[in-house]
Amino acid sequence: MNITAAYTDLYQLTMAQVYFETKPKGRAVFDYYFRNNPFKGGYSIFAGLEDVLKHLETLKFSSSDMTYLKSKGFNNEFLDYLENFSFNGHIYSCKEGDVVFPNRPILQVEANIIEAQIIETFLLNILNFQTLIATKASRIRYSAKDGILLDMGLRRAHATGGYYASRAAAIGGFNSTSNVKAAEDYDIPSTGTMAHSFIQSYEDELQAFRDFAKIRPENCVLLIDTYNTLKIGLPHAITVAKEMEERGDKLLGIRLDSGDLAYLSKKTRQVLDDANLGYVKIVVSNQLDEYVIKSLKEQGAPIDIFGVGTNLVTGKPDAALGGVYKLAAFNDAPRIKLSENISKTSLPFKKQVYRMIDDNGMFYGADAVAIHSEKQVSRMEHPFDITKQLDLDAFKHEALLEPVMIDGKRTIPVRTVAEISDYSQSRLQQLPNEYKRFQNPHIYKIGLSSKLKAERDALITKNRF
Repeated sequence: MNITAAYTDLYQLTMAQVYFETKPKGRAVFDYYFRNNPFKGGYSIFAGLEDVLKHLETLKFSSSDMTYLKSKGFNNEFLDYLENFSFNGHIYSCKEGDVVFPNRPILQVEANIIEAQIIETFLLNILNFQTLIATKASRIRYSAKDGILLDMGLRRAHATGGYYASRAAAIGGFNSTSNVKAAEDYDIPSTGTMAHSFIQSYEDELQAFRDFAKIRPENCVLLIDTYNTLKIGLPHAITVAKEMEERGDKLLGIRLDSGDLAYLSKKTRQVLDDANLGYVKIVVSNQLDEYVIKSLKEQGAPIDIFGVGTNLVTGKPDAALGGVYKLAAFNDAPRIKLSENISKTSLPFKKQVYRMIDDNGMFYGADAVAIHSEKQVSRMEHPFDITKQLDLDAFKHEALLEPVMIDGKRTIPVRTVAEISDYSQSRLQQLPNEYKRFQNPHIYKIGLSSKLKAERDALITKNRF
């Protein structure tokens, strides 16, 4: 997808013009974070970083962008600046694919105030959406266990959001996608079956199956519920499977797209096995999500492949992740945003986040936010409840924010979607199961170092009274 620097909100540019003309000194530090896990869950999967870095390295205003901006009343000197705009700042971030939690920095931008402001909308747009979908995909993977997951949601996605949804789904644990363009660009395995319209275009379903199997024998999956699943579709699929065996081919699977999937899959498995077609896989689709798949598994449905569409790529039921981008420091001085809602009070200073690892290599259930110069945090304190503290000396401290871009140039190797997905799965294995459950998941503790809390509280007092 072609993204230029005009992929932003107008107010970013109007603020930038004021900065340009008043020439404030110093650099800004902005935090990216979110306040609540999506889907009422216990964790989120961070996704979108590679796309952010890729676009930032070449981010420019195009000639057509400049023509449009000239019509918006910006002065000539500022337009000249925009014409030569590039991002030259630093970015510190968690690794893409990591397990992340609310109310702690996930990514920090350090740059001059104009550059940091202009990239805000673009950064939020990519990270919020991909993190939402990767988290949804991870929950579906948790339900499916070792089952194969196919992303087939492009037609139901929010326009071109389906392109990034396929990438995020793969990071969250999906095995393949029906989305050809995303598969090509991100090196994701592509798979697909057939539509009911293909079968309907024939006078005879059996002939439709025969033609499809002859021309596309590799990874052939037959859709058997167009007319009558058990009485017509399944017998026709068995006939074609036997004919394929005679040619030296094998039918990969049959697909169920309607009806009682648990009941139909059990009946279908029994009939296939009785026909010595135990190798033929059962694929199901039709408004699947983590809860439906969990139910199918609990019912013992012998399903091998789950095709998930709408509920995945739209992030249903949440539809959006409320990630924010808040100024934490400017000109080497801390900055804070206050709110009547105390949980929305931002955290000042450039920071580091430390994850506590126990003796078994598992996440203990606590991330400590500290001023970036602090290398060890002996105690973390609840952000607002003075009665809650946690001693941390017994745990290994894992620093989570690393430099990923310095002076506008990435400093980390490019990682494939498959590598990011593998990393994400390994991190999830370190997360105790009580944080993964769907009902009343355990709340991961986020605390502040004593120094950061004291400095933040002093700023609250200074700015409120």
